[in-house]
Amino acid sequence: MSGTHKTLAARRARLALIVEVGASDDLVSRGYDFWITGMIVLNLTVAILSTFSDIQARYGPLLGGVEAVTVAFFALDYLLRLLCARFIYPGGSELRSLGRYVFSLSGLIDLLSFLPAYLPVFFPEGAVAFRIFRIIRIFRLFRINAYYDSLNAITEVLRKKKQQLISSVLIVLVLMLAASLCMYSVENEAQPEVFSNAFSGIWWAASTLLTVGYGDIYPVTALGKALSIVITFLGVGMVAIPTGIISAGFVEQYGLMQRSDSPLQDRALQAVQLRLGERDPWVGQPISALRLPANLRLAAVHRGREVLLPRPDTVLCARDLLVLAVPGAGTVELKEVKLSPDHPWSGQYVRDLDLSRQTLIVMIRRGERTVFPSGDTRLKAGDLLLLHTRFRKTREAPETI
Repeated sequence: MSGTHKTLAARRARLALIVEVGASDDLVSRGYDFWITGMIVLNLTVAILSTFSDIQARYGPLLGGVEAVTVAFFALDYLLRLLCARFIYPGGSELRSLGRYVFSLSGLIDLLSFLPAYLPVFFPEGAVAFRIFRIIRIFRLFRINAYYDSLNAITEVLRKKKQQLISSVLIVLVLMLAASLCMYSVENEAQPEVFSNAFSGIWWAASTLLTVGYGDIYPVTALGKALSIVITFLGVGMVAIPTGIISAGFVEQYGLMQRSDSPLQDRALQAVQLRLGERDPWVGQPISALRLPANLRLAAVHRGREVLLPRPDTVLCARDLLVLAVPGAGTVELKEVKLSPDHPWSGQYVRDLDLSRQTLIVMIRRGERTVFPSGDTRLKAGDLLLLHTRFRKTREAPETI
């Protein structure tokens, strides 16, 4: 790999760190997170204000200009993510990484947040239809979840509790269908125009089970009213099931987030040594291309009997002994974590671990091989993890569990 290609790869890797969710100690990346969050909120604010006719008549050009700027930024953000997709989705070819991003849910949301605004330029006859699709940009609001641990807890709870939630929803649907059938049997003769078939009571069952009814459809017979009371009580209990699941999930998730700055009891370090094997991905790379957290430094390179002071253009070789250290210690700590077969992280994907933005898995030592993790990396028993933890200055040491 030539020097120009290495420099370009290093810049693309750095760009990937900036456009993706930033670590708390990476000021540039965190600044980009705040900026894109502001653009999303501003764009949606303009979309809401544009629905008021008096505001639109008075500030229409200003709102249109703000919308044009925010949409242009969304397009730029999408292009930047395409440019560095190779580093956001590592582990495959350039084309495969592009495909994984373009066809991912986040990629589709990013594309649809700006594309409908530019389609009328190429297809003027479909301008009205394209404006309808612009409502999809509201889904970009969900991207804010990724930038803040407290908001991200919402999606984490829904993901972890999806099986229980699906089960509770299925119970409600079955009960809704049963209530509709029962009410049809009781009320059909008295109200044939309202309860005309087995499915005509679905709306009544939904409004009764999930609220207290809307009064547009209601039973008039004594038996129908008694049945309605029973179904209303059942509805209160059915709604309480998913509510309890989500509430318990939030308590559990916030507890994990509070403890995730130091997730395991393993020995803390201020420096770690790493021997590069023949197939390690850092072999042949300049030091400037290494993706290390801001507080982690390559202190020295031992090559045979020679000790090299690391320079940005120093190219690493197989059998080099690297010394990674945290300068000045303070609020940063390194931690080695050895995964046993019964460890809760064994067999888990990195994206599924309960780690806050304060803790990063820098690398994984798997036998004689070094693995630099992405969200799709699956941990295995026997892996030796190097964790980089930044904790609050008010704490003397990170907590352990």
